[in-house]
Amino acid sequence: MSRYTGPACRLCRREGTKLFLKGTRCLTEKCAIERRAYPAGQHGQNMGRGRKTSEYAKQLREKQKVKRMYGLTETQFRTTFTRASHLPGMKGTNLLVALETRLDNIVYRMGFAASRRAARQLVRHGHVEVNGRKLDIPSYKVLPGQEVRVAPADREMLAVKVAQDQASRGATVSWISVDAEKAAGRLLELPTREAIPVAAQEQLIVELYSK
Repeated sequence: MSRYTGPACRLCRREGTKLFLKGTRCLTEKCAIERRAYPAGQHGQNMGRGRKTSEYAKQLREKQKVKRMYGLTETQFRTTFTRASHLPGMKGTNLLVALETRLDNIVYRMGFAASRRAARQLVRHGHVEVNGRKLDIPSYKVLPGQEVRVAPADREMLAVKVAQDQASRGATVSWISVDAEKAAGRLLELPTREAIPVAAQEQLIVELYSK
């Protein structure tokens, strides 16, 4: 299944929550959820009214929400879950940790890109280095202790500067250290579930894939 290339705000409206797919726009009154918090289409406002939601529907919607939040295709998401399920510990937590330690997400968390989509593009175009080595694989798993930075020649890119300015207004996660001046950061440790700022019911995804 190919990656979704349509309007990003349509996805947020379908899931009924902010997926933060459009960077700064998601923090303003222009956010689609702020204006129309219901699915797109002529029947959007009436969707779900008077109808009991099945357990399968709840599980599917949770999976779709998390998959779309991180910008993965169905195949990528399923593969990530399969690998995470073979690790010791809780499958749901392992899944979120695997998603959070992807290179594109780390770049986003460090504030070098305004959204995960922008971070993925930054990585693909060769603007990101891990331990001084250029990497263009968004799904690369960053390990504790590794340094992630924007290549020195690309630190003055407007997109990076705007993203850093936006990120400076909020708090970074505790398991990442960031040096804004050098546009570099380091993964200090693997995050615990409590330290991952994602409103997800990952157990529903585990139940869905366990059928």
